[in-house]
Amino acid sequence: MDMELEQKQAEIIDELVRRASTCNGEALLPIIIEATSHPSLFAFSEILALPNVAQLEGSTHSVYVDVLRLFAHGTWADYKCNAIRIPHLSPDQILKLKQLTVLTLAESNKVLPYDTLMAELDVTNVRQLEDFLINDCMYAGIVRGKLDQLKRCFEVPFAAGRDLRPGQLGNMLHTLSNW
Repeated sequence: MDMELEQKQAEIIDELVRRASTCNGEALLPIIIEATSHPSLFAFSEILALPNVAQLEGSTHSVYVDVLRLFAHGTWADYKCNAIRIPHLSPDQILKLKQLTVLTLAESNKVLPYDTLMAELDVTNVRQLEDFLINDCMYAGIVRGKLDQLKRCFEVPFAAGRDLRPGQLGNMLHTLSNW
């Protein structure tokens, strides 16, 4: 992620955290929806870590904590598996979750086959996939890469990081110390 995008994201997070920390219960829901819909926000752990957001757990609004968790750590496939329990996503949220899915796939593979991407993103043709990767991922600054139409793959030398899943930091530190 370039510095400009990182700076913009930090400002958005600070603003949303400031607003969210002054509300409780149902008043948090519009802020959670705004965060998960915002075109420039790709990290959600700071909002998820707020004590008043944690207090939604076990309430009638606990599904909104699940929505935040989905956007912090999940993918489009995770949403489809849990769509019955999670509120219907807006087009902006669907787009963001698909962008986050690309970031997740790029964490473990630097070459992403078109077939894998089309299956993971529910995209039916190569043209649609390439438009999404160019317009919604590369122009957004969250990935840099090269589309290889002959090999039918997306080569990703850079992808923005996602929020760490619980337990992931320990694994990362272990890997680094071994390295």
